[in-house]
Amino acid sequence: MKTFFRLIGLTRPFAWWMLLAAFVGFATVGSGIGLLMSSAWLISRGAMLLPVAALQSGIAGVRLFGAARGFLRYAERLISHNTTFRILTRLRLWFYDALEPLAPARIASFRSADLLKRIVDDIQSLENIYSRVVAPPVTAAMVTALVWGIVSSLSTGAAIGVLGCQLIAGVFTPMAAAFLARGTARRIAGMQAEQQLLAVDMVQGVGELRVFGMLDKHLARLQAVEEKKLNLEKKAAFLEGVQETCSGLAMNAAVVWIIWQMLPMVRSGSLTTITLTALVFGVTASFEAFLPLNGSAQHIEADIRAGERLFEVIDAEPEVKTPERPAPFPAEGGIEARNLRFSYPGSGRPALDGVSFTVPQGHRVAVVGPSGAGKSTIAALLVRFWNPSDGILTIGGRDIASFEPETLRRNIAMVSQRTWIFGQSIRENLQLARPGATDLELKAALAAAGLQGLLDRLDDWAGQQGTNLSGGERQRIAIARMILQDSPFMVLDEATANLDAITEQEVLDTIERTSEGKTVLAITHNLHRMERFHRIVVLHEGRVIEQGTHDDLMRADGFYAGMWRLQHETEV
Repeated sequence: MKTFFRLIGLTRPFAWWMLLAAFVGFATVGSGIGLLMSSAWLISRGAMLLPVAALQSGIAGVRLFGAARGFLRYAERLISHNTTFRILTRLRLWFYDALEPLAPARIASFRSADLLKRIVDDIQSLENIYSRVVAPPVTAAMVTALVWGIVSSLSTGAAIGVLGCQLIAGVFTPMAAAFLARGTARRIAGMQAEQQLLAVDMVQGVGELRVFGMLDKHLARLQAVEEKKLNLEKKAAFLEGVQETCSGLAMNAAVVWIIWQMLPMVRSGSLTTITLTALVFGVTASFEAFLPLNGSAQHIEADIRAGERLFEVIDAEPEVKTPERPAPFPAEGGIEARNLRFSYPGSGRPALDGVSFTVPQGHRVAVVGPSGAGKSTIAALLVRFWNPSDGILTIGGRDIASFEPETLRRNIAMVSQRTWIFGQSIRENLQLARPGATDLELKAALAAAGLQGLLDRLDDWAGQQGTNLSGGERQRIAIARMILQDSPFMVLDEATANLDAITEQEVLDTIERTSEGKTVLAITHNLHRMERFHRIVVLHEGRVIEQGTHDDLMRADGFYAGMWRLQHETEV
């Protein structure tokens, strides 16, 4: 229940709204009780052929409670929905605020579909915390007190029996159903998560599934999960139906009990049949407050499971934290790495092992080496996606850990081999780098990046993940963003990977032209046009094994020279 109370704590700012909605819900049920009691009294009195004047109080009651019930029901829905939406808004903002510092290091272990389900479905399901878990018991408790006060004023024995029937409908039946259904909501949530994962894999990998003839097998797995989920949902629906039946039996039992207890009073003349009839209708109407309790226990389990999945993410300790007193970002200076060491979680081999190098201000330095040498890890550490296990990275002589992370990233323009293009317009994708950029600035950046064909297509949809653009255009979009960002430092992480030779040369020309005067750290395994770099750092298995200019390294005839000859001989 710790998770449940943590979730309740998140709704504390809306406590008064929740109490107001519960009270209005009580007033709505109370109006229904009053309406049925007034109607019963009016019909009974009218059957005696009394003059209209003698029925005025009953007529007034029916009008009052009938109008009040409609108005209060509307007000209750308005207040409860407003409160629910406020709570959901708070939950989403709370989750995002907690999630954002964890990216990308701490959320790398979650599959995207599973994370999306937590962000969307799990948070959405928490609307039940108020509407189906907290409010109904409060309303039912107030209605129980009201009915007790009315019935006990006439007969304590009848009131005790009615209270017992209400406890059966509102407490024992839901608890019994929750006991029988324990684990069902958790398993349904698990099936939904697995179903979503399989669906996303099928949509994104349908080509590979068709090529390898595995599409039918994948669909069969999806169908099997769906059948398991449907069976669990049938079980939950069956138990809910049993609950409603038991609640109806409890209501009928309360009616029988109150008649049995009060018939002697009618025979003795201490109670009129009109009063008994009104009382029976009022008790019947009071059970409206217990109907929402049927699903409350099951929703508690589902909400706790959703809360556990959310807390599993946000309870992770952020890899990168903002310093209490961030240092100002230096106006000038180079990059220096001193004895960097880093290992990814769960990896038995260090990605970096004592790496040291410098990038003087305004210079271009390349970090090269085979795949898996640790090159991209340096870029991830430089923009503080991760923190080094040991050693230090500095800019302008200051440890990058002393800067506010967002300030650091705004001053480092990065082009990676996997340029993410959002499913929005080209304009919106470019404005990520400079939100207030004008059309003139956007077109200038596109032209500088060699994308003259997109100058008149700023409002065109880029496609999901940039499917309406070619690979070269997506990579040049990244360069256009870099130009718009206009940062003093540039990190190029395999910026020309997966491009054909002609497009690669064009992209390299664009990068060289736009990076003039900036401090550039280029990470690559393609040893093309290396003469343009002031210094080359060669990595192998997480260690620096060579450093120098292209000519120096070729004369040394070491690992770098072997890589260079292998690539160029293969190309020839």
